[in-house]
Amino acid sequence: MVFKSIFIALIVSLIISISKCNPSSTKGLTVDLIHRDSPQSPYYNPSLSPYQRLANAIRRSFDRARRFKLDPISSKSPESDLILSNGEYLMEYSIGTPPIPSLAIADTGSDITWTQCQPCTECFKQKLPIFDPKNSSTYKNIPCDTKNCSFFRRTSCGDNNNKNCIYSAAYGDGSFTNGDLATDTITLDSSDDDGKSVVSFPDIIFGCGFKNGGVFDGGESGIVGLGGGPASLVNQLGQGKFSYCLVSPSDNNNSTKSSSSKLNFGANADVSGSGVATTPLVKKVPETFYYLTLEGISVGNQRLEFGDPTAREDGNIIIDSGTTLTFLPFEFYLSYMNAIKSYIKLKQIEDPQHVLTLCYHSKTDIKNIPDVTVHFRGADVKLKYENVFVRTSDVAVCLAARPVPGSGYYIYGNLAQMDFLVGYDLVKRTVSFKAADCGK
Repeated sequence: MVFKSIFIALIVSLIISISKCNPSSTKGLTVDLIHRDSPQSPYYNPSLSPYQRLANAIRRSFDRARRFKLDPISSKSPESDLILSNGEYLMEYSIGTPPIPSLAIADTGSDITWTQCQPCTECFKQKLPIFDPKNSSTYKNIPCDTKNCSFFRRTSCGDNNNKNCIYSAAYGDGSFTNGDLATDTITLDSSDDDGKSVVSFPDIIFGCGFKNGGVFDGGESGIVGLGGGPASLVNQLGQGKFSYCLVSPSDNNNSTKSSSSKLNFGANADVSGSGVATTPLVKKVPETFYYLTLEGISVGNQRLEFGDPTAREDGNIIIDSGTTLTFLPFEFYLSYMNAIKSYIKLKQIEDPQHVLTLCYHSKTDIKNIPDVTVHFRGADVKLKYENVFVRTSDVAVCLAARPVPGSGYYIYGNLAQMDFLVGYDLVKRTVSFKAADCGK
């Protein structure tokens, strides 16, 4: 979770209601994902232009990519349990009985869900009231001698007077959280074509953080882990799958709620019908991240192979909703960039935001661009214009990819996923893509 930037900064807006329903009767649920730079976000800065907000998101993606600590072909353990401490999306939910609202970073690059708790020995400032477990009738500490205490890697027992399970998470950007591992009821407000419903999930394992700090901005209360590990909220809900549909940057600047991105769980997460492309999820360490196998990218009629096809590593790229850009190996990126340049003869200029490397002078969308298709194992995903190029000023259109900074993972970022329904099936171990208009 090292992303002051993984689902990547966007906000999941969940309106918490007093009424509750039985989760066992719920077939699926859908919540709003709101980009952290959209008008619905507490981080929204109206004084910035859309291009400045996008540039900030791109810069955050560099920070996030740098903090993926391992070499992409290494099997060593990560330097920290979670990689990013901020993301492009936030999620509002409620915790406890009675339910207390909590705003969290929704991160596919993290497993643990945690929120700040009273009494705080060290806490960052947050706008919402800090959760007090003494006021929740359904809160339970997890004893340190139980199986649930081993749900996370960095847990320990308290001192002689405290046999509670203690968790600790340190992030690559210096952020941290420590506290009691506990269970309580999590409540989500679902909104879909069938109307609105409120769903409560009892006995969700989470971190009640009494000592927290780092780069958090105060709009959030903690993290919601949507990663692939057994302790993530996705796996704890028992639904087995989730999907999201991320709106384009232009829709993120729309002030209407209807243009929000969506996060779906359970039956609502199905990705089916014509045009679906499905690729296997690859199990690797750390299991938090979602690894796919990238075989190549086609630009027009030119196919660029991702490494040696006879010795290609399984799970060579991470799909991450919290990283804005796509990060590729240096040599492969150069081949991809040169292939794009061979088709587009417009004047090349420096990025006005000083973050991207291939930019063209154009006041309108570039016409007659080549088809760009991403070849995952068993799945060919044909990208749209907004997946390939991003506008960084009134006169600049840039390629939405960069070489990976330093030693780190290769990442398939959220600009490449905009206006696709992207579904994760954690039982079948697959990720599916289907072109969509996520703003409708």
